[in-house]
Amino acid sequence: MNSVLTTVIQRLALGLITLFFVSIIIFAMVSMLPGDFTQAVLGQAALEETVEAFRKELGLDQPAHIRYIQWLGGVLQGDFGTSFSGRASSGVDRSRSVAELIEPRLFNTLFLAAMTAIVAVPLALYLGITAALHRNGFFDRMINSVTLVSISLPEFLVAYVFMALLAVLQPIFPPISEIRPDATFFDRIYISVLPALTLTMVTIAHMMRMTRAAIINLLASPYVEMARLKGVAQREIIVKHVLPNAWAPIATVIAFNLAYLVIGVVVVETVFTYPGIGRLMVDSVTTRDMPIVQACGLIFAGTYILLNMTADIIGIVTNPRLLHPR
Repeated sequence: MNSVLTTVIQRLALGLITLFFVSIIIFAMVSMLPGDFTQAVLGQAALEETVEAFRKELGLDQPAHIRYIQWLGGVLQGDFGTSFSGRASSGVDRSRSVAELIEPRLFNTLFLAAMTAIVAVPLALYLGITAALHRNGFFDRMINSVTLVSISLPEFLVAYVFMALLAVLQPIFPPISEIRPDATFFDRIYISVLPALTLTMVTIAHMMRMTRAAIINLLASPYVEMARLKGVAQREIIVKHVLPNAWAPIATVIAFNLAYLVIGVVVVETVFTYPGIGRLMVDSVTTRDMPIVQACGLIFAGTYILLNMTADIIGIVTNPRLLHPR
């Protein structure tokens, strides 16, 4: 237990250090974005004095390292800053906090990710295990062909195909997944079906193929052969002998795909006009709203690091040999 706890603490510390360096990269990259927000708002005809006063009001006149320290200090206190949107030269400040703008969008993205994961993860595990048990059979070849096609197709094409089939030719689901703030739980599910179906098709292939490869590799192990010679049932072999040793690679690929469901859904959200955090980030880059872009980037990075760290810990805990590497 002490070894497990030590490993978890080490992974947490490594994750925090990684997130710190990633925050520096995010801030630097956002600062190097072309264009100037103040010039875009005030227009090309604005006087230089007006532009400088507006930059000072936004804090953009300070050196980059000072702005980074102030931003990082605010993030550590749960304050991502104030959005540039709503600022105007007239002196009327209609801007809102970044957290206030991100919160509903992040909830929508997490809802879509959870809806997809509930379907995709169990289905991928089932298909992967079944394909491995019927290796080189008809079912295995069919599933592999379908997953290869699914991996090869770009996300936007899959999205448009589903939109054409299930929203245009057969108007079963709405083609635009615009969620109102007063939408009920079941309304959210109905509106999110097409984006969730698209993400399921995109992510299930990777998880299924990794599960299949891990199971096939373990089925050829000597201890599995010994269990078969003892007359152990196939189901018991899979549950008690194969899956415990396959959790590490399976958990890793699941973590990668769950991270994708949160940070890689920009294309799907844009196609279906889904009000998620990915679409918010794209819109903020267009309007040069740096505080929102920085916050979204940090949330994406934190999500990716957290899920991969969780997969790493699961793999170590389920495989005691990794606790004592030689």
